[in-house]
Amino acid sequence: MSALPFIDLSQLDSDPEAFLAELRRITHEVGFFYLTGHGVPQELIDQVLEVSRRFFALPEADKLAIENVNSPQFRGYARFGNELTNGQTDWREQVDIGPEREPVPPGEDVPDFARLEGPNQWPEALPEFRTAFERWHDELHAVGLKLMRAWASTLGVDSAVFDEAFATAPFPLIKVVRYPGTSDPEPKQGVGAHRDGGVLTLLLVEPGKGGLQVERDGEWVEAIGIEGTFIVNIGEMLELATGGYLKATMHRVISPPVGSERISVPFFFNPALTATMPTLELPAELAARARGVTADPTDSPILQLYGENVLRYRLRAHPDVAEIHHPELLASRS
Repeated sequence: MSALPFIDLSQLDSDPEAFLAELRRITHEVGFFYLTGHGVPQELIDQVLEVSRRFFALPEADKLAIENVNSPQFRGYARFGNELTNGQTDWREQVDIGPEREPVPPGEDVPDFARLEGPNQWPEALPEFRTAFERWHDELHAVGLKLMRAWASTLGVDSAVFDEAFATAPFPLIKVVRYPGTSDPEPKQGVGAHRDGGVLTLLLVEPGKGGLQVERDGEWVEAIGIEGTFIVNIGEMLELATGGYLKATMHRVISPPVGSERISVPFFFNPALTATMPTLELPAELAARARGVTADPTDSPILQLYGENVLRYRLRAHPDVAEIHHPELLASRS
């Protein structure tokens, strides 16, 4: 038996009424689930895991050639132990990939978060890395949009209510993560306990690998990677949009045991930086069961304007990059 429920996305076509009811129930009660029937080709899933392992096996010089300290947009490679959650070190190395765009010139009326727009850094030593992840972006964006429309339908509002936020210049983030084993035997933090700050996360985990733990009924339960599935969870902005009817759930990652490792590829499906998530008018029956927005453990309020949220997270997670490229933001927001 799994600690998390399963949802088959293909059922949306074969039995939409049953699918929508189950989607609503699970994401109201749990906020996390395994997604099957998503249509993402298995060969692409295998390719993404394989090219991820090959990247982390590159010589250090090749990885540091795309280090994130070179990027005002916080893109590229972050060294082992170089990201923070709630001020504590996450013991992992990773690559951050965002939308491939031109930088936005500064100006009097240009918001601070616009500086997050810009190019990625791609490893010259592994050109197939870019090819795989550009295709990955396209496939998972389609899955994310399908899920958002399904949530709107099952919540009794127009199925296209979220479309505008994602129609122009959406701002997803892909993380390609390696957790080297550091638990010996005392568990060490892979990623500290948190809720995702955006809208929706589609997570690929190597089959059979543990470490991801989800809070359920006051306890931490293990979510093991399963072949051909994604682990999906609600972000804080979707909780905000539904007045707490949908649940953004606390989760964390425990570092693998010494002598092992784990590859993880989260896709954070998020709207444009300039988008304001709509506040949904739920039917009375659902509205009566909305819990309100969960208090943030760091006392940082969830903002409706996505760009302000993501800039705050970037500055907090990578203070070294912020000190190099955005010292005035650190000073003004301290």
